[in-house]
This record gives sequence, C-alpha cells and structure tokens, in this order.
Amino acid sequence: MKSIHSSNFKIGLLGGGQLGRMMIQKAYDYSLHIAVLDPNPQAPCHQIANEFVVGNFKDYDTVFEFGKDKDVVTIEFEDVNSDALQALEDLGVRVFPQAKILKTIQDKGLQKEFFTKIGVPTSPYFIATNKEDILAKATNYPIFQKLRTSGYDGYGVQKINDANDVVNAMEGPSMCEVGVEMDKELSVIVARNESGELKQYPVVELEFNPIANMVEFLFAPANISIDIEQQAQGIAAKIIAELNMVGLLAVEFFLSQSGELFVNEIAPRPHNSGHQSIEGNYTSQFDQHIRSILNLPLGQTAMIKPSVMVNLLGEEGYEGDAIYEGIADIIAMNGVNVHLYGKAKTKSFRKMGHVTIVAETLSEAKKIAKKVKETIKIKA
Repeated sequence: MKSIHSSNFKIGLLGGGQLGRMMIQKAYDYSLHIAVLDPNPQAPCHQIANEFVVGNFKDYDTVFEFGKDKDVVTIEFEDVNSDALQALEDLGVRVFPQAKILKTIQDKGLQKEFFTKIGVPTSPYFIATNKEDILAKATNYPIFQKLRTSGYDGYGVQKINDANDVVNAMEGPSMCEVGVEMDKELSVIVARNESGELKQYPVVELEFNPIANMVEFLFAPANISIDIEQQAQGIAAKIIAELNMVGLLAVEFFLSQSGELFVNEIAPRPHNSGHQSIEGNYTSQFDQHIRSILNLPLGQTAMIKPSVMVNLLGEEGYEGDAIYEGIADIIAMNGVNVHLYGKAKTKSFRKMGHVTIVAETLSEAKKIAKKVKETIKIKA
C-alpha cells in the first residue's frame, strides 16, 4: 500500500486558483504531492504545485486524462466536468467530493430541490427556463435570479425588483428566490471523512460589498444567539451527512429579521468564508479538507481568538499589473496576517488576497480591520 507521503502517491486538484494555492501550502506540511489542472498558465498554483498542467477542467477528455493516474482527485472550484470525474471513480480513482454529489451542487435548481427533499429550511423559490417563465411564475418581488449553472462569487446572480425589471433578467435556465427580509448572512464550514467522522466550525458572519456582491468582511464569531449557532451547525451537519459527502462543505445561510434561518447555497470545497481559520482556528479549513479526503482524523475546529477577515479586492477602475499600496503599513499593525494570491494582474473587484486580523476581542479586531481596509489599495 502506498504511503500518502510518497511522491508516488499523487493527488490531483482541479482548479489552480487561490483556494488551491492555500491548500497546497498546507499540503506541503504533510509532504504531499499535488498536481494541478487549470486553463490559465499563470493561475496562482502554477508557482508552487509539484506539477501544473494547462488544460480545460470543463473538458471531459482533459479531466479524464489528467486524473487517471492519480490516487485521489479533488477540486477547488466546482464548475468542472463531473461526468469525467464519474468515469474516474468507475476506474477506481478516489474522487472527493464524489461525482454524483458534485452534479447536484453544480445545479442551483437541484440544490434547492435537495434542501426541500431533506427538510432543511430554504427561502421560497421557483425554477424558470427563460424571462417569460420568470414573468409567469413570479408572484412576489423582489426576486433574486441565479443561473442554474456556472455562477460563482456574485456572478450569475441578479436582483429583479418588479415585473417591469424582468426584461433585464439574464438569459438561461434559472433558479429564482423570493427576497428574504434579512438581518445577517452567515456561513458554517463542515467536514466529513470516509470513516464518517464529522466536524463543524463555529458560525461566521459575512458582510458584502454592495457593488461587487462579494464578501468584503468576515467576522468570527458571528453576533448571534447560542440557539442560532446550534441550529446552523446542526443543519450543516445534516446536509453533509444526507449527501454522504466526503470533503469540506461550506453552507451559507440567511438569517431573517424575524430570527429564521434559511439555507442559501452550499459549496463542496474550501471557501472564502473559511479563510480566517488559518490563523483564527486550531485547524484551518485547508488542513481539514486534506484530512477529510485522505481519511485522516479531523482536526479541532474551535477558535483560538476572535478574528476578522478582509478580502483584498482590486480597486474599481484599475486594470493592469498589480501594485499594493500601503502593504508595509498594514504589516506593521498588531495581529495582521497578509495572504496575497500571486495574481500578477488586477482589475475592478478582483480577489487579490485577504488579510486576517486576530485580537483578544472581536471589537478590537474590527477596529484594526477598518484601518487595514482604509490603508491598503490595489491599483495598477
């Protein structure tokens, strides 16, 4: 039997972005061999992977050829060819998350139907094939139109304010949610290994950039009651167990103004809402993902200290070679941990890195995070 620490034991990773980069950084602590497939020759992982293959992770033949000599194949991005992953599973390659689970999660309509089937709370929705279908089925506004496939990081999501606004809807099959009077957006990361061991992280609170519709700040712990914390963790555990999924799962929630929890979406991989765990928790989400797909014991998920994560986004209106203004100033601040993703080019609202601030209290961490946000600018 191969040792996972041997160079003969190969882990294939579909996607070479920043999530993969941080996963590899942790994998090297375990002396693991990681090969990466990504269409962009300058993707963040190209600088550090054991092997880097340029290729389309949406193409069946490319994914199959890449994965057939691997012991384990995993993802850092779910918009990949799941049919090829199923063929690799049939060949005997261990694929996590499993291909059939990925197929469900890739389609936001199937996701919602799964939530309904297993009885977890989710906001009212309907499935639409085109704009005319949206107009015929919508009874309350506003609604949020989400393309069923290939949407991520705020892309493929559009708010429709009223019937007259339907003309501006996106083309393509969609899942449309009725708007919830929301108090907060929350997230729980949960992990499960092949032995069935399962662990959840504490709930975190998300604050979004109103223009880019992307996470701008993350607060850990979330400002919620113990009851809501336990409900969210319980729902996350139920989802991953019902899926029988191996790997890491991010479960995003809406908390309504009336105190009800609704599952928004799930992502079967490390997630932006778990970045603070590198410094803020005993086991980072990247460490936990590796442990889960290799059937290793899962790590302790408790917080070490309160933390705030700040996404470093490209300044609006700038595009070109990235210049990080103010980085020396933020590094000098107490509790500041900088993670840059190795992207040479910046553009408006592109994720270029993140900063995690750890402090004795959340209020102290928030004060430092505000200074960080005001100080660092990514321009061209």
